[in-house]
Amino acid sequence: MNATSTGALLLCRADTETVRPLAHLLREQMLLARAGEEWSVLVPEGKPWQKGAGEQDAEPVDRVLGGWAAALAVGSTWPVLALWWDADRAGYTLAAGFRRPVGYIWLTDGTPVGEDEAMRTFAVRLGLDPVLDAQALEELTRPDPEATAGARLRGLLAVLTGTGLTLPAGLSPGESADRLRSVAAVQRGVERVEWAGWRDAVRVELDALENSPVGPWVRGPRARAVAAVQLAAGLPLLLWGAGRRSGGWAAAGAVLLAQGALGLAYERARANADAG
Repeated sequence: MNATSTGALLLCRADTETVRPLAHLLREQMLLARAGEEWSVLVPEGKPWQKGAGEQDAEPVDRVLGGWAAALAVGSTWPVLALWWDADRAGYTLAAGFRRPVGYIWLTDGTPVGEDEAMRTFAVRLGLDPVLDAQALEELTRPDPEATAGARLRGLLAVLTGTGLTLPAGLSPGESADRLRSVAAVQRGVERVEWAGWRDAVRVELDALENSPVGPWVRGPRARAVAAVQLAAGLPLLLWGAGRRSGGWAAAGAVLLAQGALGLAYERARANADAG
């Protein structure tokens, strides 16, 4: 690797339809493509880690990618793997839900400087084989004078092929950001993801929520039934609490009333938006 070979990839264990809504919320221009049956890849079009003329020092590429991975994982039920490399180091960050992200780093010459526990956690969170895959990952943490940082990352990706990951040819660790972008741009079915403003961001986030496992409780017959129950329970509770001068019970009734009213209002607003 050299000074111009800084690059990064975001691998999401979900299809592009699932990844797209949350990718919009990163407020970054990216290319989204398939990376196998169960994986998608996001390729940054910009270089927010690079210092430009007259700008303050930018964040390191590993910190930028780690933040993106964490942001995507918090709003999803699938793990996100960030791969990054620059002139001095290379590594990964794995984010999954609200759990603390784990990562590993190699120097450019392939010298491992991470913690072995991170690799074990990596294997568990991705549901890898505890024997064969774990052994292959352990090899990546041992000294090897012939293994470069790029080779280490490619070895990591080779282990993940067992989970269905298949990166398009040319999207390989060690390539420059420009090269990655040009390769991703010509992939079949590639999509451009870009920030479209808060109004559209809220819309796509609500769409993602409605399509998640909790969707039936947010919108639809089940959500309307819950709102009706909240209204039916909230009013008498509010009146009972007020009559007995019990601020706590009165507040609980008011909260139930508010939640029920908001639930029905949201249902109507979304129905009107769909009709429009």
